[in-house]
Amino acid sequence: MKKATIYFLISALIGLGIGYLVFDVMLGKNSQTDAIASSDTSSEESSSTTDATTEESKGTETAVSAEAEILNQKGCLGCHAVSSLDLSGGATGPDLSQAFNNVEGKHGKPVNEFLKEPTSAVMSGVISGSPLSDDEISKITELLQKAAEAN
Repeated sequence: MKKATIYFLISALIGLGIGYLVFDVMLGKNSQTDAIASSDTSSEESSSTTDATTEESKGTETAVSAEAEILNQKGCLGCHAVSSLDLSGGATGPDLSQAFNNVEGKHGKPVNEFLKEPTSAVMSGVISGSPLSDDEISKITELLQKAAEAN
């Protein structure tokens, strides 16, 4: 009886320790991503050039960064990357570059409907914990469509 109790306590402590490390690392990555995104946005806004062509291309880059900020704000980049838009993120979830095209075939509904009511267990838990507004869903859907077209 004493051995079973000791084994249980040791297993519980090890499990809690591993859980803490995993979540600490995941939360640490989100904070770093937020800091990197905000420093990138500030550096883009503070730099100025006189060449009109360079200004136009920078304006486009800033617009893509501003659009992509929704993925950062809602925590998507904590688990997913969008390589076609040069957005690095976590490796836990799949790359979202082709999500606009692939979600319907995989989950039986278009991406905007999937974001309202996910059919995967992991995303159901994520979305139920932080539901997306209709405006956020439309922004994310438009961004994922651009990502699919860029690839």
